[in-house]
Amino acid sequence: MTQTTTKNTAKDNPALRDVYAQKALEQIPRILSNQDRTPTSPTYGCLHRDYWLDKTSDFPDAVRQFAVHALALVYKREMPGNIYYGNQKVLHWTLAGLNFWADIQHRDGSFDEFYPYERGWVGPTAFTTYTTIEALNELGDEVPPPLRRKVTEAVRKAAHFIAAGESEEDHLANHHAMACLAVWKAYALLGDASLKDGFEKVWKDFLTYHQAEGWSVEYDGIDPGYLSATVSFLTKIYQVNPDPRILEVIRASAEMCSYFAYPNRFYAGSMGSRNTLHFYCHGFEAIAGEVPIAGAVAEHLLKGLSEDKLVPPAIISDRYLVYRVPEFLLAYLDYTPRGDLPALPFERPPGVSYFPGARVYAKNESRYYALANLAKGGVLKVFDKAEDGELVLNDCGILGQAEGKTFTSQWIDPSFSVNQNGTALEVSGSCQWVPSHKVFNLTKNLAFRGVLLLTGWSPRLSHLLKGRIRKTLMLGQRPAPVTFKRQVAFEEGRVTVTDQLELTGEIRVTSLSFGDEFFVRYVPQSRYFQSQELGVSGVSLSEGELATLNQTRRFERRAEVTLGSAAPQAVR
Repeated sequence: MTQTTTKNTAKDNPALRDVYAQKALEQIPRILSNQDRTPTSPTYGCLHRDYWLDKTSDFPDAVRQFAVHALALVYKREMPGNIYYGNQKVLHWTLAGLNFWADIQHRDGSFDEFYPYERGWVGPTAFTTYTTIEALNELGDEVPPPLRRKVTEAVRKAAHFIAAGESEEDHLANHHAMACLAVWKAYALLGDASLKDGFEKVWKDFLTYHQAEGWSVEYDGIDPGYLSATVSFLTKIYQVNPDPRILEVIRASAEMCSYFAYPNRFYAGSMGSRNTLHFYCHGFEAIAGEVPIAGAVAEHLLKGLSEDKLVPPAIISDRYLVYRVPEFLLAYLDYTPRGDLPALPFERPPGVSYFPGARVYAKNESRYYALANLAKGGVLKVFDKAEDGELVLNDCGILGQAEGKTFTSQWIDPSFSVNQNGTALEVSGSCQWVPSHKVFNLTKNLAFRGVLLLTGWSPRLSHLLKGRIRKTLMLGQRPAPVTFKRQVAFEEGRVTVTDQLELTGEIRVTSLSFGDEFFVRYVPQSRYFQSQELGVSGVSLSEGELATLNQTRRFERRAEVTLGSAAPQAVR
């Protein structure tokens, strides 16, 4: 991939930078409300309110302790509106959080996130090891020596657990990038040469997920939200370890992310393998001086954040709030003043970019910007550049029900037949049954907890169980007896989508819709509401049309958007 030489001049706006601090600082009361701040309590320092106060959880989620990083930052760093700076109570609460983290560690160095005895590799262990180290570094000599020794020993155990590599069928590039970050930071803290060797091992493992096109595998495809996380994690390493190998990956990844920085200043979402909407901004700010396209992405999406178009910490669940707050604080602290910035893909001269490995297609016209993920059955977005980048067509594919189950074309299936010629796209294959619409009832929960009690003593069995859960909820192919073909034609000022559907088995479809925004894969960090959802809609079949489908076993639908019209025109 090559960047255009076309430049955009961005005037530096210090006030816009303050948005990072504002969005983060306004969530510190929420973080502190989630912490047990009573010194005499046996759970003093725990940041999992559901566990220590509500009693709705039977174990402490270690990921909540990630918040010690945010607390250390607001205690040590001056920022606009930071009432926590230098406050001794904030210091004591941060120290209590560090102590509780060390107390809940398993003997093998691991931690739990979603359930007892999980022994998660990166999710709870590497993430919190990284933030623990950063909190120790921020606080410096203000950490009492006995506590420093205790926490440092816990870091050592955790780092060696991480450096040993994943054994739970992770398949997540951003987790491997975080493993690299945690192990490098632990090496820098402890000076343990074996951890430097461990870093080389996990770096080599990460590279097996990184693709030459500039994206990294998240389960089975590209996910721009988590790709931005990978950029951020690797940049944090590069800041203290300027390895050209790391810079090369950051540069390629930032360029790929730029295709998903939409004209309307939203980002990612249903285009990705995991449907994530989040943008990890710190890496893009910190590396902007060396990777100009990262600065262009950061500037564009910071404007989006100021307009509440990105996912702000305020609407994120407690578990993931703790990730976003320190990310925003660091983005404020490492903000790069703007100069001339390269053009984003939608700002470049008209043309087509196609990434055959990812099966992602981008078409930039003078009037519109279109993006499609053919690997996901042809998920499509079209933005009207003449209307401030308004999203005028948002089509996530086919969603139906039959036999009490849900099927969809929005699934990553390597067997899909895919073609593109620059002005037209075609993807066809079998719809898939959706596995994620499962809920726990009392019987299932008791059975699951029983399995944990029986197998939790064994790290190997714990990792096998987690791999099985991933396969059940997120991965694999479950073909439904429904085939589809999606064709998209691009013209000057017009985009047309034609869907053909055929029932190939003895099933009766009870509901069927085309288009709109919907999500089917189980991913905890997805499905946040965004205001752009209000302006787009899909088409649902009437009872008469369903009866015809079930009788003829076929249905065809055509949708057309003419740029400049009030709304897409759907034609059956």
